[in-house]
Amino acid sequence: MPHSRRSFLRTAGAVSLGFSGLHRFISSGPSLFAAENPTGYGELIADPGKLVDLPKGFSYKAISRTGETMNDGLFVPSAHDGMATFAGPNGKTILVRNHEVSPRTLGDSGGALGERQEKMIDVPTDRFYDRGKGDVYCAGGTSTLVYDTKSQTLDHHYLSLIGTIRNCAGGATPWGSWVTCEESTTRAGQETLVDHGYNFEVPATARGGLVDPVPLKQMGRFNHEAIAVDPKSGCVYQTEDNGEGLIYRYIPNVPGQLAKGGKLQALAARDANRLDTRNFEDVTVPVGHKIAVRWIDIDNYESPNDDLRFQGWGKGAARFTRGEGMWYGNDGIYFACTNGGKGQHGQIWKYFPSPNEGTADEEKNPGRLELFVEPDDQALIDRADNLTVAPWGDIIICEDGSGGDNLVGVTPEGEVYYFGSNPYSSSEFAGATFSPDGSTLFVNIQNPGITLAITGPWKKGSES
Repeated sequence: MPHSRRSFLRTAGAVSLGFSGLHRFISSGPSLFAAENPTGYGELIADPGKLVDLPKGFSYKAISRTGETMNDGLFVPSAHDGMATFAGPNGKTILVRNHEVSPRTLGDSGGALGERQEKMIDVPTDRFYDRGKGDVYCAGGTSTLVYDTKSQTLDHHYLSLIGTIRNCAGGATPWGSWVTCEESTTRAGQETLVDHGYNFEVPATARGGLVDPVPLKQMGRFNHEAIAVDPKSGCVYQTEDNGEGLIYRYIPNVPGQLAKGGKLQALAARDANRLDTRNFEDVTVPVGHKIAVRWIDIDNYESPNDDLRFQGWGKGAARFTRGEGMWYGNDGIYFACTNGGKGQHGQIWKYFPSPNEGTADEEKNPGRLELFVEPDDQALIDRADNLTVAPWGDIIICEDGSGGDNLVGVTPEGEVYYFGSNPYSSSEFAGATFSPDGSTLFVNIQNPGITLAITGPWKKGSES
């Protein structure tokens, strides 16, 4: 870029995003922006350890780094990504973490089995979803950490899923599991034994051990990113990381039992066939505008040609660009579209489920979709990726931009503030999630792979 993000911020002023209550405050970079913005926590303080800059009063611990030996004897994989927390035994927190790792060959670092795959003999063949071919093994999956927030110490950690590819994001379920998503549509062939492009469910347990790797095929085969569950209806929503992607809904045959099958659908506007929400040229969807939606049935969920998005578009579904992080909170489903807007710097959407979500009666009172935030400049939010909803209602966003990646907060009213900055590397933050007791924000620096536990004077209730 000819001008850095921080130099751009020095010349920018406060502007409106286009509807009442939604404002953007900009000054001279994350630190001064935070200092002058009463919505956030104040100026970011340079970290002497040069790992993460945080506001005054906040501190972090670095836990579970790539290459460390876990309690099961395997190594912490690289590419830490999406995460969620669950209440564990004796007040501890269970943290399930994705690893966006591609297939590995002999000599490759970053896998759970070591550079020489010396730990291969420690993993039973039936614990792999896909062992891979020859010297190649599928090294993606999840690890599980058990953390004590009272003492701020890691109790233990272990590998919980292996044999998948590029587990990017996912989502927590109300019944105590993590659904991890493959951001891949690799077909069985030269390197792999089976097709990829599925979701897998990982129970949140402190006991340790690899889960049975069951692909949730009826949730669709596509370039998955994240999921979120509406706890009232049990419906599961999914993002697709593709420039021409869809937003999907999965209605389980048995609520809470995803492996027993269900119906896959795609979101469409009730009053517009093939609505293009990307706002690349004209503003098709203005900020704050609510759209009544309908859901289109999707056939051939196995999608051998990776064409579910084209099938849905042909039937009238809405198109989104690079759907990424997704989270339930504030009685709705928030999700990020990383490249949305004219400048392609990202959008945040919110879906309000129908009181009759997933039933025939939702026709009478349909769910509604709102474009919540579209800053359209990288000085505010640059390519929102993973996101979570804080206990007090703010959204915490992990950027995956090109001008320095930050942790950015957005209040329920749409006001933007900086919370953290990465002076350590050019790597993105990923997997932001709060502990069940609200004391600790866990987040990853994706590469080389470091999980951080952040504590401090968090807001309470609805003070934001």
